[in-house]
Amino acid sequence: MNLLHEGLVRLGFETGSFCGIKTLPISELEQKMEAYISALQEYNAKFDLINTDDHDEIAVRHVLDSLSALPELCGAISGQYSEDSGFLIADIGSGAGLPGIPLASALPSLRFVLVERMTKRCGFLNHVKEILSLDNLSVEENQAERLEQKRFDVAVFRAFRPLEKKMTKVLLRILKDDGFLAAYKARKNKITEEMSAIPQKIDYKIIPLTVPFLTENSDETEERERNLVVIKKIVDFNK
Repeated sequence: MNLLHEGLVRLGFETGSFCGIKTLPISELEQKMEAYISALQEYNAKFDLINTDDHDEIAVRHVLDSLSALPELCGAISGQYSEDSGFLIADIGSGAGLPGIPLASALPSLRFVLVERMTKRCGFLNHVKEILSLDNLSVEENQAERLEQKRFDVAVFRAFRPLEKKMTKVLLRILKDDGFLAAYKARKNKITEEMSAIPQKIDYKIIPLTVPFLTENSDETEERERNLVVIKKIVDFNK
């Protein structure tokens, strides 16, 4: 079985859109993701990108995991987005380009900025941008703390940092007033612990994600729970 192709089908990419936002045709998306997986395998050891070189494990645990939130993200931005709105999404602490590269590949009409502090990883991200012809994506060597305030409509991150008071404040500052954060997380009980440690009231929700071949048919021997934490910006947060 081709896990990447079957996973894209199960996630709904054959429909060609989510909440009115067009996605790349599934055959083209599959080709781009295969090229991305090959690049990860080729450069993983040199740039310390991810913890595996296995094709199917990369496809499931990294590519499909990143794309599993796309229907929810599209639903959240559909009321704000238009093709001439200049809508801008940041992938904070992008690392190997996750989730930014799969998301930017799937949504060619939206603009993405991959924010990464390590020079060597920025080199890898720019290489992938070129081989995948991602004209809607740019790479910025920077830290979240140094980003311009009120610059982005959405900020996503995966395996970045725990949600705690200081970092939450930093990430909310870089959002426009109607923006939101979307954090890829694992167990719901751990998320609740993180959020309860922040003294300010935060408008957030936890959305369970289904990742084909990962969260499906899981057993108690391995933690496979995946959730998306969506945090709306509160303008007066920590004033």
